[in-house]
Amino acid sequence: MRVTDSALKYKVTEESIHHAWANAIRLVEFEYDGEERFLVIGPDSGGALLELVAVPADEPARIIHADRLRAKLYEYPR
Repeated sequence: MRVTDSALKYKVTEESIHHAWANAIRLVEFEYDGEERFLVIGPDSGGALLELVAVPADEPARIIHADRLRAKLYEYPR
């Protein structure tokens, strides 16, 4: 998995992104502009839930977004 610069925009560390990816509790597939994407929800090393958006088309998959889990996405971990 490759973390892009855009994934670091909200000051989530690369270490936290890797931890959330490795310990994901939910994966939701969706399409955006004709490309397959994954919404991945997982905890950072401190237990705070993160939302990640991955583009799986390339190897390795690219993480293009990472942030603290927003309220509008709370339904997914249930």
